[in-house]
Amino acid sequence: MYLKKNIATSESGFIFNPSTGDSYAANQAATDILQLLKQGTDPSDVKKQLLEKYQVDSLRLEQDWDDFINQLKQANLLES
Repeated sequence: MYLKKNIATSESGFIFNPSTGDSYAANQAATDILQLLKQGTDPSDVKKQLLEKYQVDSLRLEQDWDDFINQLKQANLLES
C-alpha cells in the first residue's frame, strides 16, 4: 500500500490529486503517514514510528489507521 506517485503533499498537510483536481487538508499525524508512505515505507514501520512519536496505545493506533487508510482509498489516493 503506497501513496500514488502523482499525489502532491506538503509538510503543512496540503494534499493535491492532479488527476482529479481534488485537494485535502491533513493534521500532523496524517501528514507524517503520507510522507512515509510516499517514501515507500512499509506500513508496519509507519505504525512503529507513529507509536514512538505520538505515544498512543496500539489499539487506538490500529483503529485510527484503519479509518485513515479507508479515507485514502475512498479519495483514490492509494496504489491498488
